[in-house]
Amino acid sequence: MIGLISATAAGAVARDRLASAWPGRTRVYDGAVGDAVRAAFRECEGVVCFLATGAVVRLIAPLLGDKGSDPGVVCVDEGGRFAVALVGGHGGGANALAVEVGELLGAEPVITTATDAVGVPGLDTLGMPVQGEVAAVSRAVLDGEPVALEAEVSWPLPALPPNVGGAAGEPVRGAGDPRSVLRVTDRLLDAAPGEVILRPPTLVIGVGASRGAPVDEILALIEGALRDAVLSPLSVSHLATVDAKADEPGIVEAARHLGVPLVTHPAERLATVEVPNPSDAPLAAVGTPSVAEAAALLGGGELLVPKRKSAMVTCAVVRRPGRGRLAVVGLGPGARDLLTPRATAELRRASVIVGLDQYVDQIRDVLRPGTRILESGLGAEEERARTAVDEARQGRAVALIGSGDAGVYAMASPALAEAGADIDVVGVPGVTAALAAGALLGAPLGHDHVSISLSDLHTPWEVIERRVRAAAEADLVVTFYNPRSRGRDWQLPKALGMLAEHRAAATPVGVVRNASRADESVRLTTLAALDPATVDMMTVVVVGNTATREVAGRMVTPRGYRWQERAGEVGDGRRQEHAGDPDDGRRQERAGEVGR
Repeated sequence: MIGLISATAAGAVARDRLASAWPGRTRVYDGAVGDAVRAAFRECEGVVCFLATGAVVRLIAPLLGDKGSDPGVVCVDEGGRFAVALVGGHGGGANALAVEVGELLGAEPVITTATDAVGVPGLDTLGMPVQGEVAAVSRAVLDGEPVALEAEVSWPLPALPPNVGGAAGEPVRGAGDPRSVLRVTDRLLDAAPGEVILRPPTLVIGVGASRGAPVDEILALIEGALRDAVLSPLSVSHLATVDAKADEPGIVEAARHLGVPLVTHPAERLATVEVPNPSDAPLAAVGTPSVAEAAALLGGGELLVPKRKSAMVTCAVVRRPGRGRLAVVGLGPGARDLLTPRATAELRRASVIVGLDQYVDQIRDVLRPGTRILESGLGAEEERARTAVDEARQGRAVALIGSGDAGVYAMASPALAEAGADIDVVGVPGVTAALAAGALLGAPLGHDHVSISLSDLHTPWEVIERRVRAAAEADLVVTFYNPRSRGRDWQLPKALGMLAEHRAAATPVGVVRNASRADESVRLTTLAALDPATVDMMTVVVVGNTATREVAGRMVTPRGYRWQERAGEVGDGRRQEHAGDPDDGRRQERAGEVGR
């Protein structure tokens, strides 16, 4: 919950904007400001104060305890110009909250934590528990001092600066021996002086229990197993059990106490897992000869603690292998403001970037220091896909980039054809060239439409021709990708001719080159007037259907609403514009059509 506090009318206006935008996340604190701040600080995970920073500093100073448990506090000035992450930037989430508040209110986020200022990931922002001298080791990383990276278990990390040794498999760079250590381990040990320990979620605990098993007995068995194996509870990923025990109160409460999810599996799946200690008792009770060991081993891994038993409980501990992560990221059509926040986050999360050289140039400034870049030229798509998958299989966090949406005539298809179940794959959608071109032209894609690539490098022309004819006969709006190149100049005229057999010569055609880039150009012409010689590989050609019209210089394909038909908008072409009816929107809404 995010507490919202204001002291003036202007602050209350901005406060209420946040409250209405985040109805399930926020709570407004009224009354005396001091009392409100104290209550919100005590009750919320984050606090946004529409007050001067000096006033907030004085109010929260007596309340500050530990940076790991204090809420993040953000201050917004009266004019709504700045959202200042005051305390709890990382641990309390104030940095991220300041960015969110800024985006909603149009304010500039002010973030002063050193790692964020220079683009280096904070050691306490890597998505796993951290112990040890975080401030001292972070300072060593920022100052360029050599820092040893000791990865006892494999886990994908974001890019780390070159002075952090082993970040990409290379020795530490810097003068002298490292005095600071960044250790990645699930072992139960205390951090040494000058050391930070990262606790990756490598451990899966399988649990079986008789009906009514008390939570104390379950926790005692789990904690004893971890302690005897010298394993840290902070590295527990989840508890696993059979579906029949999904609602067993003791198991559910044990997962809640440990702060991890409870994952359940069907008995028939658990019965297929080979285990060292099968038993007839669970086979008779729930249909599988093993619950604890099978549930822990289902995803693969090393059995560190075989089945242990108490009076009513069994448990087993498995170290799951570190899985590489491949993010297939669409960069959009080229403009930075069309690069999505999710894409930016994945680029900054990756330690390895794989992509076409010209696309890498578009986002090079977004990448964190130390990111390894593997770029290649046109025609090396297969090589890039295999390289990205191979890097992920070595346990790294990889981003494979492409323009537009990575799943549309781009890198997702060849990469996913190579990737197996041994790595995690994440798709990040992007704004396609067709969508960018459509927005520039008007609304040409307002009804059913299709995209067709005219490049026969990967698809025989006979197949392309059959698809174009089908689209022509179906009266679909057609967006042509890869319409023409210097060595391939006859396909576009041929395709346009096939469409002309079913559409009038005056059918609107939009021609957009380099949509959203500095040298963008947009032309609206007709099917008869389009000169294919003016088109190249950087161009998208959008051919309307039989209902598409030019309205006030814009290309519009009617959606086919009934209220538009009554207004004479659709079909006969006699009226292309009308003044509009104030009741149209209400009729449209009643028809259930709004927002589709």
